[in-house]
Amino acid sequence: MDVILKQDIDKLGLRGEVVNVARGYARNFLFPRGLAEVATPALVRELEKRDAHRARHEAKSVDEAQAIAKRLDATELRFDVNAGPGGTLFGSVTATNVADRLWEQAKIRVDRRKLQMDSIKRVGRYTVPVDVFTDVSAELRLVVAPEGQELPPEEPLAPEEPAATAEPPQPLEPTVAAEPVDAPVAETVPPGGDPAEDEPATES
Repeated sequence: MDVILKQDIDKLGLRGEVVNVARGYARNFLFPRGLAEVATPALVRELEKRDAHRARHEAKSVDEAQAIAKRLDATELRFDVNAGPGGTLFGSVTATNVADRLWEQAKIRVDRRKLQMDSIKRVGRYTVPVDVFTDVSAELRLVVAPEGQELPPEEPLAPEEPAATAEPPQPLEPTVAAEPVDAPVAETVPPGGDPAEDEPATES
């Protein structure tokens, strides 16, 4: 059955996307946890309108794209997160989180699907490639640090513990996988954010 995700879910999709899942998975896992809702025609039409609204803010020419790419290259986003002693996050930083923060902090609209990243699950410095326009790309820098702390300049993190058993997809908390950048960088810079990123009006 088709459902609309109300949160990013690892290996399934991003908030606001329509995905097809097994009926039992939707009824027994997604719906009871408030992670998705049935993709009714009215909700799908509303999502399409919001996608069109977001698209109006994106680059329409190579010159516009190059200007946006230049701003992205100069931008750094910081995420303060809850993490364990080994650097593993209690949750994740997702493409939706990055796109929302980019709009809130720098007023740069980027389609989260153009962020070439998986969910970030460890503290560190990351560089995220962004497909701004045809033949125009940029690199966005992220700092994911334990809340209230600074990352060590070059100290390597402890290796992540392998998962003991496979688990079903879990909701990602709003607190990409790009390769960490070892060199230190200076700090700078979907649902306030832009209303275009919010979930459909029927959601709370």
